[in-house]
Amino acid sequence: MLSSSHVFLPGESVFFSCRLAGYQVAVTGDEQRSVNLAWRMQVTDPAGVPLVPEITGSIAEPVSRQDKNWLPKFLHSFVVPPFAPGGPYHINVNAKDEVGGSELTSELDFQVRGHAVEPSPALTARNFHFVRDETDGPPLDPAIYHPSERLWARFDITGYKYADKNRYSVEYGLAILRESGEQVFAQPAAAADSSESFYPQRYVPGALSLNLAPEVPEGTYTLLVTVEDKIGGQMAEARGTFRIENRIQK
Repeated sequence: MLSSSHVFLPGESVFFSCRLAGYQVAVTGDEQRSVNLAWRMQVTDPAGVPLVPEITGSIAEPVSRQDKNWLPKFLHSFVVPPFAPGGPYHINVNAKDEVGGSELTSELDFQVRGHAVEPSPALTARNFHFVRDETDGPPLDPAIYHPSERLWARFDITGYKYADKNRYSVEYGLAILRESGEQVFAQPAAAADSSESFYPQRYVPGALSLNLAPEVPEGTYTLLVTVEDKIGGQMAEARGTFRIENRIQK
């Protein structure tokens, strides 16, 4: 049993166990004893959105007089979605004794530590930052690259609309602008992402990379990212400034 302070991460499996007490035993004419319990389980995120489809089950088993201290148990496991937000998640269990007619409801919370992406009512790119390489280390501040290096930028797309089955479809491209605003490079359709799932994916992680030419002039540049929501018909832009500096010759 995990402590109440345990924190799950997106993509991890949660194993849930529940024992039921206070049930009545059915006794037939031939002295056969049995229990008949039905249960229902719901899992929701911090906003009350179902994480997985409702799970149902039953426990219908014979019992003997020696089983007076026996507590029926059911088990279930589910996976925290890979892009689930952080916060308190809720497990709600409803159980009914089909013999005695009694019913109970119980709740259990568990914590998830997820990547923080502020929700948006409209398409936007959040958490825009430059990094040194594809491992997505700490953001560069200031963002300085050298000729012949590879530029990396990351951001999170949110605020897009969903179709049936929570399907989303986004596409993004890039352009490089000089300090004067002149465009020196463009790739309108650099990447795309589309998927569907029971639980709505709240954000799409975006990543862009660009090989800097050996002869690229020193100066301050702007990376312009253009995002398109294919389902909602929305467009959004994000900008980040970086510098190109020649390496110091020793």
